[in-house]
Amino acid sequence: MRNEGPNVLPLVEEIARALAGTRYEIVCVNDGSDDDTGERLAEAATRFPLRALRHRRACGQSAGVVTGVAAARAPWIATLDGDGQNDPADIPALWARARAEAAQGPDILVAGHRVKRQDSGIKKLSSRIANAVRARLLGDATPDTGCGLKVFPRALFLQLPRFDHMHRYLPALVLRHGGRVVSEPVNHRPRVRGKSNYGTLDRLAVSIADMLGVIWLQRRWKRPQVETIGLEEQS
Repeated sequence: MRNEGPNVLPLVEEIARALAGTRYEIVCVNDGSDDDTGERLAEAATRFPLRALRHRRACGQSAGVVTGVAAARAPWIATLDGDGQNDPADIPALWARARAEAAQGPDILVAGHRVKRQDSGIKKLSSRIANAVRARLLGDATPDTGCGLKVFPRALFLQLPRFDHMHRYLPALVLRHGGRVVSEPVNHRPRVRGKSNYGTLDRLAVSIADMLGVIWLQRRWKRPQVETIGLEEQS
């Protein structure tokens, strides 16, 4: 999170309520904030099972996700944005879906799908267009890849290629890796504290280059079908 001081305590409190009765830890990455985000995280750490990490300078949301996942100690990861628009109450349902799907294979990503977006008209329109173009070019079978709410195994994420803005292409990267992606409807809320760190035009500009990069990754990798021959199964 970057410059989300007013959202820290309310969000952490909601996460704690949503996961009550479950063993969990909260890892918050302060992406070079210059407001009181650091102080609010320090306060939250005295009340909740929270570890706060700080980038000395702003590196972007994907870098924050990478730092947080690398630091996490649990086998399952749930990500959500720091602006309070994702609802932590949705995490248990996504985690339950992920564990059920894992019976068919451990490499599973459950992506949140914001059915009723609580954003401005221009933001919703640009997102709808971007999702349609991305789905057409990448074939990632995900209606809302930009939703911050996602659940996946930590081990899976650590095998994916890393680059700026990769968090928006996790479904395509998981499919490229040989995993599976499913979507789950989630709540979405209007921003009530702070202001967005993203602009519509700047996000559009970088997304074009990012998408071309992901297409290159898809085409430059042939996933091997591995067979074991001549070795007895070890008991």
